[in-house]
Amino acid sequence: MNIQKMMKQAQEMQNKMTALQAKIEQEETDGAAGGGMVKLRINGKGSLLKIDLDPSLLKPEEKEMLEDLIIAAFADAKKKSDESAAGQMGQVTAGLNLPPGMKLPF
Repeated sequence: MNIQKMMKQAQEMQNKMTALQAKIEQEETDGAAGGGMVKLRINGKGSLLKIDLDPSLLKPEEKEMLEDLIIAAFADAKKKSDESAAGQMGQVTAGLNLPPGMKLPF
């Protein structure tokens, strides 16, 4: 294989990955817990953007449960966001013959 062609392909791949990373960071993902009683939204960087709480949870005796539901909703959103990012990155890197177990950083 021509080394110049390989270098050009590597540069194109890097440009595509940089653009995709920027796109992923801007995407927003919703998460929920407690049957939708706690909903939140994060961005691709994992930053919390919004929380929506069912009013019935706003009682002092529900404090601990509410805290647990917020954590569960965040985990739900983060999992979905990570899966979406991995799928999109997989499409970009599909033509690469990476050794087993090697992952590209994103």
